[in-house]
Order: sequence, then structure tokens, then C-alpha cells
Amino acid sequence: MQIQPHQTLFDFGPNGGVDGGAFRDSAFADNKTLPIHRWVPWIAGFSAGFVDGVFETFLNSAGTGGRSLILDPFAGVGTTLVQAMLRGHDAIGFEINPYGALAARTKIRAPQVDLRQFDVTLGELGDASASWQAEAPPPSVVPPPLKTRIPFFSSRIERQVLHALAFIRGISDPDIADLFRIAFGAVIVSVSNYTYEPSLGSRPAAGKPLIEEAHVAGVLTRKLRQVRADIAWLQEEGNRQRPFGTGAVFNEDFFSGSDGLETGSVDLMLTSPPYLNNYHYVRNTRPQLYWLDFITCPDEQKSLETHNFGKYWQTVRDSPPIPLDFHHENLEHTLERLRATRSDKGAYGGPGWANYVASYFNDCYRFLKVLRRVLRRRGVGVIVIGNSIIQGSEIKTETVLGEMAARAGFKLEAVHLLRDKRVGASITTSSVRRGETSKANLYESAVIVRKR
Repeated sequence: MQIQPHQTLFDFGPNGGVDGGAFRDSAFADNKTLPIHRWVPWIAGFSAGFVDGVFETFLNSAGTGGRSLILDPFAGVGTTLVQAMLRGHDAIGFEINPYGALAARTKIRAPQVDLRQFDVTLGELGDASASWQAEAPPPSVVPPPLKTRIPFFSSRIERQVLHALAFIRGISDPDIADLFRIAFGAVIVSVSNYTYEPSLGSRPAAGKPLIEEAHVAGVLTRKLRQVRADIAWLQEEGNRQRPFGTGAVFNEDFFSGSDGLETGSVDLMLTSPPYLNNYHYVRNTRPQLYWLDFITCPDEQKSLETHNFGKYWQTVRDSPPIPLDFHHENLEHTLERLRATRSDKGAYGGPGWANYVASYFNDCYRFLKVLRRVLRRRGVGVIVIGNSIIQGSEIKTETVLGEMAARAGFKLEAVHLLRDKRVGASITTSSVRRGETSKANLYESAVIVRKR
């Protein structure tokens, strides 16, 4: 089956809805002001409102008795899982990035947090931090081996950061400790010499000055007070509404973790896998991964990158030509064209990027096979994905993914345009991606499939 970009295979309502539902704005930026969701900045994902629209569209008539099992194989910081819990559904998420998994797990545990103990710990932080700017940190707490082009923190800020880390390590209540760890991870870049633009880079490279002074305890306390207010709101909501659903987050890749999912058990799968942009989903969180002791050396970082969905260009560029694990004539022609582009540059030209594209779609193929197993009959999968521009060639990821799904035995219900412009155009002209000039725009679509 071949489809045209943005082709709609059934009628949508006036706001993009199906059968009376609606697709709302998918932009993740909306989450920055929402309780619980606003705890952790994240480079990509979709909004809580979009998740609610998907639930309303595909679960109202699902015949599941009002309580469904929701799956997010690439859970990020847990937007799908939190909304499922709030709406009374059960949710399972997989996230290979341990910092993202911590954030998602902490959010769905929020209804059970003891706010009295939280307040006690917050008071202890205030008392302990009075001397952070003057006293040396405990000798047992040292900076992690995070390599950066310029110092990540100024020396005066690093002293306070080490004190904060020592305090957090001393919290005995694991749920409270995780909340403090998440708050710590959420603010450390804001007091560093780095910034998200949207990828992690130095402040000078973004035209911003270095940060020499900051009151780390004050910044951390403000974030923790926000967290506390959101938990209080959530617990009050739980007292007024129907019971929350349950949630579970597994810090592992979906391919290895999905073996534990029962065949035909999932009512709705909603996810946004890494895009074919080579955005550094792991590298963007290196500060949090190192400072929170999730990784301790470059080899552990490389292991995360190697097992990440779609791989990284750097991990596959030097391999022999990587073939597709499935037949797709148009994609095979695209790979041939890529391999012939700037072939004199070897791994840094088209041949290296062709390996990256092939690896990405091979993982898409694996993903669809697992999804078909775990979805119940008539269960729906909604995959939010973006197109890409590689070496000057536009790759309509949503079109290829939709065709792959149809050939894998799904009923392809729609490929629906969500946003006709998204952040990411700057990556198409970086030194390792430069090919012929492309006039294509980066956009975002939802690929909607149903198990027959």
C-alpha cells in the first residue's frame, strides 16, 4: 500500500478528531505550565492535552469498561503515563534513559507521597544550605567525569552543587529522595555554563554569557516548592474524582522489556519514538546522567546510545553498508541515493548517513512487529513522528512508517498532519549533514494503526 504525505484515510472532525474526538495541539511546550508535567524540561514529546484528545477519540468506544491498559514504549518523562493515571486508566511505560525513567516513575508515584515528610526534608534543606557558599563540600562528594569543552559550572557554583548532592544522598525516604533528585536534575543546567537551544550546548556558543554566580539552594528550593504545590493539587484531585489508575515504568529498551507484556493485552499504544533527526536524546541529558550517578564513564554512555531506538549516526557510520530487514522499494532507492551522495567523505558523507537511516527503519520494523503482538484485537496505536532531511534529501518518515504498518498486517487508519512546522531545521545545515540545499520543511504527523 502506498500513501501520499498527510493522506487522511477516514474523515476527521473540525479539529482533527475522529468519531467525535479531537487531536489537540501536540507541542510539548504546553506541558511547561501544567502541574506535574512541568517538573522536568525535555527536548521532545507531546502535550498532555494531545494525550487527552487521543484517549477521548480512541477509548470512548473501545468497549473496555471504562478502564484501559495504555502503553508508551518510549515514555520519556511520562506524559502519556501521567495522563492515563489521571483519567483512571492503567499504564505501562518503557524508557531506556534512566533520568527520563526516574522522572516518569516519580510523577506516577506522586499520589502516594507523604507531604509532611516532604516539608520536614525541605526545612532541613533550608537549614543545611546556609553554609554552602562558604564551606567546602564533603570530601566524599566529587564532580563526575563529565567531559565538556568549557567548565560545566563555575567553581563557586560547583561548590554549592556538590553540597546539594551530598544533602540529597543523605535523604532516607526513597520517594522524597527521588523528588529531590528530579528537582536537582531539572535546575542544574540553568545554573551552568550550558544551555538548551534546543540541544545542549555552551552558553557562549548560543551568544549568552557564562554564569559565575548563582544561589543554588534558592533555585533548588523554588523548584521543590513547585513540586510540592503540584503534589498537593494532585492529591486533592484524587480525593474529588474517581480513583487514579496505576502505572509502571521500566528503565529498559522496549525490545528487551516487551517480552514481559502479555500478548493481546494493550488497548491503546501512544508514543513518540526518537525522530530521524539524530537528536542526541542521551547526550542532551548527560549532565543529569553523570551528576545523578546513572553513568560514570563514556563507555556507559555509549552503551545507552547503542541500544537507543534508531541508534546514533556516530555508532553506525563506520559499519559496512547496513541493509534493510524488510522490503520497501522507495526506501531502498533513497538509501542508494544517499550512499552516492558525497561518497568521497566516506562515513561522514552519504554512506555513513545511509547506515543511520537503514538502522532507524530496521528498528521501526522491529517495533511494529512487537506492537502487533501486544495490542488486543481492534486495539489502536498512535505514533507521533517527524520527517527528516538527511544530506539534503527529505525522508517522509510518516509515509514510510505507515506503509510498513500496512504491510505488517495493521489496518492503517490515517497519517494525519499535527504540526506543519517544528523545531529542528538548524540541524539540516550542520557540518556533518550538509548535502544539497533542501527547501523541505520539518513537520510532525500522527500515524494511526489498528490491529485487525
